[in-house]
Amino acid sequence: MKKYDVVILTDKKHVNPKEINNYTQNVLDEDNYVKKALENQSLIVLRLSWDDPTFNWSTTKYILFRSTWDYFNRFSEFSKWLEKVSTQTQLLNSENIIRWNIDKHYLQDLQQNGVHICESYFIEKGEKRTLKNIVDQYKLNEFVLKPCISGAARHTYKINHSTLDKHEGVFSSLIANEAMIIQPFQYNIVKKGEISLMVMNGKFTHAVLKIAKEGDFRVQDDFGGSVHNYTPTQLEINFAENAVKACKELPIYARVDVFTDNNDELAIAELELIEPELWFRNNPKAADELAKGIKQLIS
Repeated sequence: MKKYDVVILTDKKHVNPKEINNYTQNVLDEDNYVKKALENQSLIVLRLSWDDPTFNWSTTKYILFRSTWDYFNRFSEFSKWLEKVSTQTQLLNSENIIRWNIDKHYLQDLQQNGVHICESYFIEKGEKRTLKNIVDQYKLNEFVLKPCISGAARHTYKINHSTLDKHEGVFSSLIANEAMIIQPFQYNIVKKGEISLMVMNGKFTHAVLKIAKEGDFRVQDDFGGSVHNYTPTQLEINFAENAVKACKELPIYARVDVFTDNNDELAIAELELIEPELWFRNNPKAADELAKGIKQLIS
């Protein structure tokens, strides 16, 4: 007998935080919107850290990834846990789609399925070429280097010819242990910002515009970026919904980050299917849409 319908997953520091700043309060509020929406569907809900050693995961029908924001720093441990827990209960989104989405090689799959991505070069683990060799081959002037498995802008570097030499050591150290992706610097992300479109059960619900602080290129609020309500065009909505349809399987929730690339085409920046911030505080009804979809699965 299952005791819970849904367990909402967070990380250890956000279970019962003793000190609450604005960032932490946002996490608590976001998870609470989802919890209340699920409870309004008459579901029995619990919120736990994904690495809670005392909980029997077979006692819940589903687990919902929400604020598991330490997984990319503990990926080996998380991966083993993911493999084990997927035999005990059902994951939202599924283990299959999580493993696909965790690695930025998924962008190649989207491109093959007709979704436009910006110019991207994948450098595989163990590559012996220097960063300069690679940059010269692809004729890059200013570009961004980041790991294929990453989060919160971990090891994300904006590099040009004047800073190339000092990043050779960083690149050499990283590529020995993990695959990397190189993309020409996208100037419109700084000029116009990046749009995040939330999609629940395959349908668009709401959007925000993320703008980097002056002098930076990273739009994440961790680095001083700002978030604004945004009304997308129908073209942007269609693009986001089509990107979700192009996934390995249809996710129950998704955040589609898009921007205008250097060729003035709408392009995917990231497709977030694991534990994205979904800005329910900007549109609480979107949490209701997510809860309705989960209720249908349980029913």
